[in-house]
Amino acid sequence: MLIDIFPNIGKAIRSSTNQFVDYLIMNFADGFEAFSNFILFFLVKLEKLLRSSDPLIILLIIGLLAFWASRKLLLSAGMVLAMWFIGTLGLWEQAMQTIAIMLVSVVIATLIGIPLGIAAARSNRFQSTLNPILDLMQTIPAFVYLIPAAMLFGLGKIPAILATVIYATPPLTRLTDLGIRQVDYEVVEAGRAFGATKWQILKGIQIPLALPAIMQGINQTMMMALAMVVIASMIGARGVGETVLLGLQRNDSGQGLIGGLAIVLLAIVFDRITQSAGNRMQSHKNQSN
Repeated sequence: MLIDIFPNIGKAIRSSTNQFVDYLIMNFADGFEAFSNFILFFLVKLEKLLRSSDPLIILLIIGLLAFWASRKLLLSAGMVLAMWFIGTLGLWEQAMQTIAIMLVSVVIATLIGIPLGIAAARSNRFQSTLNPILDLMQTIPAFVYLIPAAMLFGLGKIPAILATVIYATPPLTRLTDLGIRQVDYEVVEAGRAFGATKWQILKGIQIPLALPAIMQGINQTMMMALAMVVIASMIGARGVGETVLLGLQRNDSGQGLIGGLAIVLLAIVFDRITQSAGNRMQSHKNQSN
């Protein structure tokens, strides 16, 4: 009776999806491998640099970044203390692995998200087409696209980065779009009156004035990338998320808590730095207005 009322569309979707993934593997395996090796090259270099660097140097860099972003010594000291506390938990190397994966993911998400946001801001039709795709990217469970990602790229860090990029790109795209659309129309018109081209207006007026919103988008992208570290560890990405995963597998609440604390501290550090940078840009924007 149920079969008569509900046609089995799910079976057709499952079959066609599996056939499509098999087609990609059979015909484009070399391309996927080349792409994987390209990303992995930069990831391994960055991870080796972070793990081999003296922790004091990393702490100094974090402190300088925090001070550059906020101009507040107390906040800078707090960020250094948070990173130091991660080291006292015995998770310094794992934290460096997580930071490397997060930074590579954020760079890729930025290279994709900002151009998409600019294109959406310049075309209402493109924005209306893009919005449902962004909704799907944000709402679909990460495990759904981890399966084909693992099939195409194998287990490890590359499918984790791919899943993180899919999950973390939408807020940057939306906030870039919003920031450019909120640029004062009279300022844009003044640029046109002086003979500026569309590219000159975009580069010299719209993007600089939209930078606070773009920085908020990068901040949200970083937070969402960090939120993926536990899920990414399930397919071999390692890092701090692996500590939480091992605690779950072994029913070790203490180990899970330690890993969770490290993730929270990393999130606080990167959130405060990027938030402070965005606030400074916003204050400069308000002063210029």
